[in-house]
Parts: sequence; structure tokens; C-alpha cells
Amino acid sequence: MNYKDIDKRKSAFIFELDNVLYPQKDYLYQVYYLFANLLEYTELVDAKATTNLMIDTYVAEGEHAVFDRMAENFTIAEKYRANFDNLLVTAKLPLKLLLYQNMLSLLQEVVVDRKKLFIVTNGNVEQQVNKIKQIEWHGLEKYLTCYFAEETVSKPEPDVLHLLMQEHNLQRRDIVMIENSETDRLCAETVGIDYFNIDKFL
Repeated sequence: MNYKDIDKRKSAFIFELDNVLYPQKDYLYQVYYLFANLLEYTELVDAKATTNLMIDTYVAEGEHAVFDRMAENFTIAEKYRANFDNLLVTAKLPLKLLLYQNMLSLLQEVVVDRKKLFIVTNGNVEQQVNKIKQIEWHGLEKYLTCYFAEETVSKPEPDVLHLLMQEHNLQRRDIVMIENSETDRLCAETVGIDYFNIDKFL
């Protein structure tokens, strides 16, 4: 699926951030690398081994298990949890985050067609802003308007979409959402807007 397959009457495109515009693991894996190097410097723990364990844990159990598994396997002191949590929010990454190629093309076509682009994202506001700042946007950033659901009520509650529609004078029929989760689907259905799963574009 690509831009030309979407109803031409749509004038506003809403995207979640993580795993919709770019792969979230690209952010997390760089954070794990940075934290592993911090531990190697302070505790003389092998950075390659801790990085690999963190990535394996993320793949097998999800991001919330990462610190606990590492602490168990390498006897990392609990005091480092605060460093880890802070790094997850504020990390300055070694490499820029790259958009999915198909999403970059879609964003560019939306802009060329003079339609509106929005990011509406759940999650920690400071962390999401940090990610957005480190994405390679290819000049598209000036066309983006970002809404952080945590500043109103997290999705699937529809408050953030109602706010967006009000502030930009949009009707439900004007909008399409690109999503990757049940949370976003419920939110879109509650508001009554059309939506597509990211898989259709990738």
C-alpha cells in the first residue's frame, strides 16, 4: 500500500512514533550500548556481553525486563537502575534514527500534496521528544505537528484526537491514522476516523 491508495479526500495524516515512523529497537539498542559502556567504565563489566544480554532480553521478554535480567546475570547494583532509566529518556545517541523508507516516501508525498502531518504519541513526553529530535527527517520536521497524549490522557482515550481536531479545524472524515497497536485502533474507532496498520505500508 502507498499514498495513492489512500482516499484523496483525506487532508490530515496522524502517525504514532515508535514502530510506525521508525523501528523503536533502533533507539533502545543504542541506549543499551551506551549503558553497557558506562558499566564497563565503572564496574569493569564486559560491554559486549551486557549489550548482547540486554538485546536478547528485549527480544524475548520486552523492554521492561531488561535491567532486571542484566542485574541478575552480572550482579549489577540496584543504584544503577536510576542511571539506566535516565538514559532511556535522555540519551544522546551515537547514530541518527532512520525512518522506515516506505514511511519517508509517504510523508514526502503527503507534504508535496500540501496535506497536514501529525505525530500523536503515547509514552513519556521527554523521551518521545528526545527520539523526535534524533530522527533524520530529511527536512520534513518543519511540516510536523506533534501531540503528546500524556499531556491530556493517554490513548486509547480519545481526548488528544479531539484536541487536535479542534485546534486544526478538522472533521473526522478528513483524517486517517497510521497505527501499530490495539491502543491506537481503539482510539481511532472511538473518534470515528479511518485507520491503517503500519504492516500495510511495510
